[in-house]
Amino acid sequence: MRKYFITGLLILVPLAITLWVLNIIISTMDQSLLFVPERWQPHNLIGFDIPGLGTILTILIVFLVGLLANNLIGNYILRLWEKLLHRIPVVSSLYGSVKQVSDTLFSSSGNAFRKAVLIPYPHANSYTIAFLTGTPGGDVKNHLVGDYVSVYVPTTPNPTSGFFLMMARDQVVELDMTVDAALKYIVSMGVVAPD
Repeated sequence: MRKYFITGLLILVPLAITLWVLNIIISTMDQSLLFVPERWQPHNLIGFDIPGLGTILTILIVFLVGLLANNLIGNYILRLWEKLLHRIPVVSSLYGSVKQVSDTLFSSSGNAFRKAVLIPYPHANSYTIAFLTGTPGGDVKNHLVGDYVSVYVPTTPNPTSGFFLMMARDQVVELDMTVDAALKYIVSMGVVAPD
């Protein structure tokens, strides 16, 4: 009985969590329908809501903003908008920080989370997986002697929190492992080993 129950849990728990997360994402993105005039919303036009329609609308809006920002006029408007945001005291620091992080993470030319590495942490005789995020910059690099890299050490089982470290390059071992495989390994606490 116990064996069958555990087998059932192993099948249903990941499925339930996946469906729960998808439901949160889709219902959050469906909130974009609130920007549509009341008379054009699905429950007024056809009498019921269509789950996922807001998600499609959100994806379409993101695509259109990207399309418009990549032409001359859109780029000009974007620069004006950013100048305006940088003049508002609290918004300036918040927007600037978030934009810098998102530019780094989503840039196709950036190095953020492009490589899984093995580092000694929290001491010399123990190791953990980290992600290469670049090289130290600013005044920090003036105080580091030698060749250093920046790494992000995610915590288990929640990789969204973690530690930022600057380490000597010779202490960092690049792994022949995709970022996705490394994340699965970290989230599973080492249970799901990469191939």
